Amino acid sequence: MRVTSWTFLTPHARVLLCVAHDPGVRLRDIAATLNISERSAFGIITDLAQAGYVVKEKDGRRNRYHIQTHLPLPEPDGRERTIGEMLDLLTGTETDGGPIGANRALPAPIPEQILYEKS
Repeated sequence: MRVTSWTFLTPHARVLLCVAHDPGVRLRDIAATLNISERSAFGIITDLAQAGYVVKEKDGRRNRYHIQTHLPLPEPDGRERTIGEMLDLLTGTETDGGPIGANRALPAPIPEQILYEKS
């Protein structure tokens, strides 16, 4: 089997999975887990927050992130799927449509083949 240099999930989706797994995750940990720079991780979190998919909350000196699972995915084919439905599919869990964050994170670990990009 040949190893490819691309992945099915965009960096934005992979960052969203990290946040779903640990809403208190640090940018440096996202970067290390996904093999991207901290600057890239910051840019992606900023993109997700500006689009409304992630809400940042200060928790002391750190941030906690709340995923707005009820929001629709930006899909060009016009189908209405939510962030929560995508996370359910990728993690094998079921969200209730409310935000993931403060008191709730997805319990299942994220499979390594989803997170790590083969280069």
